[in-house]
Amino acid sequence: MKKSVLGVTVAALLSSSALAAPLELSAGQFGLVYQLLSIAIACMGAAFIFFVLGKQNLSAKYQPAMLVSALVVAVACYHYVRIFESWKESYAFVDGVYKATGIPFNDAYRYADWVLTVPLLLVEAVAVLALASNIASGMIGRLVVAALAMIVLGYPGEVSTDTGTRLLWGTLSTIPFLYIIYTLFVELGKSLQSQPPRVQLLMGNLRLLLFGSWGFYPIAYLLPLVFGALSATGIVALQVGYSLADIIAKAGFGTLIYFIALEKTRVDNENKVGASKLVVAGD
Repeated sequence: MKKSVLGVTVAALLSSSALAAPLELSAGQFGLVYQLLSIAIACMGAAFIFFVLGKQNLSAKYQPAMLVSALVVAVACYHYVRIFESWKESYAFVDGVYKATGIPFNDAYRYADWVLTVPLLLVEAVAVLALASNIASGMIGRLVVAALAMIVLGYPGEVSTDTGTRLLWGTLSTIPFLYIIYTLFVELGKSLQSQPPRVQLLMGNLRLLLFGSWGFYPIAYLLPLVFGALSATGIVALQVGYSLADIIAKAGFGTLIYFIALEKTRVDNENKVGASKLVVAGD
């Protein structure tokens, strides 16, 4: 029996490391990545607790979106622990600098994380609006396929130190990314017309946050070409860029999802109260 495409993809990601580690990092360079990875773990863990506890403030039909938000940051927190441990194992402090231990830094954990969390982020964005099932299911299906294609196409460039290869796969990965942006801003935008005014505003901010944070990933992806794929500066810039983008795109995104769901819950409750008053007045 053949393995599923997703299963093969995840297995491939977990079995390889993104880039060979540079031989030497300064204490400041190592510490910057170390502290930022630690902050990412804390942010994802705190966001998970907030989303789980915040779910009780929402009506039942918006709680699934909050559960997805909690799942996203839980998965991300786990992978950041693995990235953090791999970073510590890859270097040892010797003579005032951090030198490679010979244990490869496995940055492929990031792609394993993205395969799981990026589609879920898009599911959140659609689920929180509680659209008609026929509209929501079709939109979610297309967004998930595009998200997986974006990640899978980007990985061959990520593991390559060749400029042409990195640019080629980065360009191919941009195609499904543009489709996702089109769907969120054009197709999803049509559904916002029936939403309460404040929800429209928050969804507008959500889409801008997604565009801005996801737009930062390609920038981080290209930084090793600017500083040198195997240089200390290039590797540090890549790790810093990806970590900051992940914090915004997952913990920040989920927080906005919560406030959208909270506003929709408030509007629904007000509508129920208004409908009840009309019924009583009619009697």
